[in-house]
Parts: sequence; C-alpha cells; structure tokens
Amino acid sequence: MAEHSVTAHEEQQREADSAPCESPLSSAGLHKQDVFGEPGGVSPRTERPAGESPGANVTWLAKSLLSHKGVFILDLPRNPTRAVRIGSITIGQDHPIAVQSMTATHTTNIDATVKQVNEIAAAGADVIRIAVDSKQDAAALAEIRNQTTANLSVDLQENYRLAELVAPHVDKVRYNPGHLYHHEREKPWQDKVRYLAQVATDNDCAIRVGVNCGSVDPDKKEKFDPADSITPMLESAWEHCDFLDSVGFTRYAVSLKDSDPSKVIEVNRRFAERRPDVPLHLGVTEAGMPPDGIIKTRIAFEQLISKGIGDTIRVSLTVPNPRKGEEITVGRQILADIAAGRVRTFVDFGLKQLNIISCPSCSRVENEAFVELAQQVKEMTAYAKEHAITIAVMGCRVNGPGETDDADLGLWCGPTHVNLKKGPESLGAYPYSEILPQLKQQLDQLIAAKRS
Repeated sequence: MAEHSVTAHEEQQREADSAPCESPLSSAGLHKQDVFGEPGGVSPRTERPAGESPGANVTWLAKSLLSHKGVFILDLPRNPTRAVRIGSITIGQDHPIAVQSMTATHTTNIDATVKQVNEIAAAGADVIRIAVDSKQDAAALAEIRNQTTANLSVDLQENYRLAELVAPHVDKVRYNPGHLYHHEREKPWQDKVRYLAQVATDNDCAIRVGVNCGSVDPDKKEKFDPADSITPMLESAWEHCDFLDSVGFTRYAVSLKDSDPSKVIEVNRRFAERRPDVPLHLGVTEAGMPPDGIIKTRIAFEQLISKGIGDTIRVSLTVPNPRKGEEITVGRQILADIAAGRVRTFVDFGLKQLNIISCPSCSRVENEAFVELAQQVKEMTAYAKEHAITIAVMGCRVNGPGETDDADLGLWCGPTHVNLKKGPESLGAYPYSEILPQLKQQLDQLIAAKRS
C-alpha cells in the first residue's frame, strides 16, 4: 500500500483542531446559537420560500439574521425525519442538531457523577448519557436524577432488564441490538425489544437503537462476508426499526458507529436512503485523542450533515475526566463551521499511515490509567507514523475484545492488566507497567514484515 504524506492543508487542519480556534461565526460577532439554536432551545427560522411545504426536505437557516453580519451561511438541507422528544429538547424534523456527551465517572460515585453531569451541561450539552450495568448503578442513578435537571440518557450495556429500574429517572434509553443476547439467551430478541418499548412508553422515554461495529448482532454477522462490516450493521438497524414500528413505538433514533470515518459515512448514508424518516445520532466511535480524534469526527460530520443526514451528534474523545466538556465545545464548533462553509476537503482514512484509535473515557473504564496509556501509546509509536498500521486502545471489557479484532494490534484494558492482541488473536495480558515494550516488539515485527 502506498505511503501517505501529510499535506500542508492537513497539517494546518491538525494545528487548528488541536487548539481553540475562532470560527467565521465568532469572528463576525455571530454566536453559534444564532445558527443552530440555544442548547435545548428553538432554532432561528425565517419564512420558507413560496410554495415550499412545511414537510419539505429543506430547513431554512435565518438569512435575514445573518446577512448583515457579512458571513456566508450555507442553506443546509435536512432529511425529513420524524420528531423525537428527549426530555426538554426535540431532535429530528426541523429542530436544531443536538449535541451529546457521556459521563466518564463510575456511576455509583454519585457526587463525582453529578459534578460531571452538571459540568457537561454547563458546556452546552443537550443530552448526557450515563452507563448502568448493575442494580447498584441503577440505585445511584435515582439519586443523580434528584441532583440535576439535565436531560439524561442511560446506556443499558448488557442487561436489558435494568430498563425498568432506570427508565423512571431518565429521558432516553439506549440499547445495543448486539448486547441483547448476553442475558436470557433462549428468549427471542423481539420479546426483549417489546419489553423495552413498553418500559419506555410507561416512563415517557425515547429510545436509541445503538449499533456498533464491534458488537453487531451475531446472527447478522454470520450471514455476510467477514470483510463486509457495514451490511450486518444496516440489517440489524433496519430490522429493529421495523419491529419497533410494528409494535407502535416510533419515538426512537438510531446510531451506526465505527472508528473509521469513511465507514461511518457509508453506513449512515445507506441507512438514510432507506429510512429517511428515522432521526440519526452521528458519531465516530473510539475516535481517539485530540487533534486526530477531532479530525476523524469532523470528516464524517461534514460529509453527512452537509447532505442533510444527522439530527444529534456525539464527539467521542479520549480525554481526562475534567475535560469531558470539550466534546461539547468541539461538537458545536464543527456544526458552526459546517454552516459557515468552513470545511476541510475529504481525506481518505484508508489507513495509509499509522492510525491510533481509542475509545472515549467513560464510566465503563475499570482503570483510569487507560487514558494515560493511550497517550503513551501515541508517543511511543511516533516513529512508525508513515506505516499503514492500525493500533486500537480500548478502555473496558464491554467493547474492548470485539472492537480490537479489526486492528493490526489491539490493547483492551482491565483493572490491573492490559490484554494485547494481534488482529483477533490474543497474545497475553500484561501489567500496565509492562505493556508498552510488548506492544513495541509486536509493532516492530509488523513493520519488518511489511518491508520484506
């Protein structure tokens, strides 16, 4: 595979994404909410052109508001998705694109989680997701709800039965079709989804069907070529949408996430072609550390949002807990830049150079040393930057084992040890203090093999 050299344009974009930057909006004295609305508020609008119906496939930005500012704002199309209310906000239809994030604290640490929820909300988050994996987490969530007014979403992880314990305290429930098989394996998934829809209805909650590349429904994966990671995701998402529709539950959104921006673009584009009515939650999973993680996310969002695809976004960055609010700041900056036409040309992330992916820090992380390890991996592997190799650094056992399979080298972190993989092959588990030399040895071997 041909080597990839960084162009001057790409280098400039890396510098721009690694530091706070002033967009054309702010430089003209125009605030982001002028284009995309206040968090949780109503987007500015003007009258539609004559003959344009309310259900038309275009959302008109406020030209009259912007013209005197001297800033050219694009008229961005929006897919005619249905409206889905999440607490005090609504996504879809012609509502503003919402920006979300996820806590990285342990949910049972109530004080720390409330603090982070409120900090992320203060940064401008429309919805904040919290992971729940046990009854202890569910009990903590009830108290967290009492201490914040933020719109909360819950990530059910592998135990779908926890829904009835958490739904009274949140505004949205997210489930992963690929995780429905971990409990009550003999029960059809349709019965589980019917239960989730009823719980959501009873508790005035929306649902997100969250499909991830590393945890796709096993029945779907078996039906397709292992090299095709996108079609199984689509078949799973479409099937769950059809079933939710059949039981009369339509207050749902869908996400289809991958760590490769080009796959995120393709899978969401194909989904929207068949189901333009379903609101889409966009995100590049395991995007990694700034600035690379921002660049990957920007590439996907620019290509999709500019074509009317996307109703809410999540920027997933590997950052320390105190910096989680940066995900919101970056997300709103990207949205504002797209509206102002400040976009980078599409870059092929076909792995023509070293590509390090790492998951966002969240409450599933069992050792906070994971964030530091991700940074150490980036620094240690700098000498291999011109080689087409992908290294995945994952923070937990929920996503780690599956989502490192497609990387050349993978690390997934447990409480005391880091599991090293070469593709799907496990090479052993090592203490945090010993993993870097082991990784370097494997990396050197890969480089030598490619050269030979």
